[in-house]
Amino acid sequence: MKLLLKKIFPKEKIIKKMNEESTKQTSFVGHLTELRSRLVKSIIYLFVFFIICYIFSESIYNFLLAPYADAVKNDDLNRRMIFTALHETFIVYLKVAFFAAIFVASPIILTQVWKFVAPGLYKNEKKALLPYLIATPTLFLLGGMLVYYLIMPLAIKFFLTFETPEQINSLPIQLEAKVNEYLSLIMRLIFAFGISFQLPVLLSLLARVGFINSEYLKKRRKYVIVIIFAVAALLTPPDPITQIGLGIPLLILYELSILSVKLIEKKKNNA
Repeated sequence: MKLLLKKIFPKEKIIKKMNEESTKQTSFVGHLTELRSRLVKSIIYLFVFFIICYIFSESIYNFLLAPYADAVKNDDLNRRMIFTALHETFIVYLKVAFFAAIFVASPIILTQVWKFVAPGLYKNEKKALLPYLIATPTLFLLGGMLVYYLIMPLAIKFFLTFETPEQINSLPIQLEAKVNEYLSLIMRLIFAFGISFQLPVLLSLLARVGFINSEYLKKRRKYVIVIIFAVAALLTPPDPITQIGLGIPLLILYELSILSVKLIEKKKNNA
């Protein structure tokens, strides 16, 4: 067997092949070690921010409650927030702390992802991806601000119109908002809008790898309009305010995505 190996593979080639396999294995193990290190760091950062946010969870809760408080401050009713389970408020503070921790830690987590990916990229690829790392949290923040400052106040006022005063033959219909339900609603909307606002990032990345182009996006505009409002109906409560509030910005972002894809195509043609 040894004589046969010597005839087929000279000794130098066998050693070279073994060295290459050993280098590949070492490189693979190194990548896994680096990935584990980045994940551990991200989890540690998230945990630290969670502890900090839990300490200030009542202040964060009051901040998230402000749209409701501002919407009802001028009426004559004695408004209050209620909870119907003994542990409900505690669970709400945990949710608020975790939500705020993800929101604050997301730029650091994205930085850890960048540090893991960047060494394997060429210089031009790094320049191409860096704007997306900046655009992702920025667009998420814009989506959250739209919910907090515009959509939630309008939606609250819309829902409050269904209250009825006390009459002779009927009882009044008055909102007594639950702590958990209100916080779950506003946090869900912030995440829904924030993730939906990543549409330009997604379409631009698909254009860079050649899956789509500007003409493709233009031809399918009418289908996209239907899809956008269907998604808006799934992600938001069943009311026209929040659905239109998500649908229209997404349509604007889709049109901006077409423009960004055109710029990418021009750069490719000039390169």
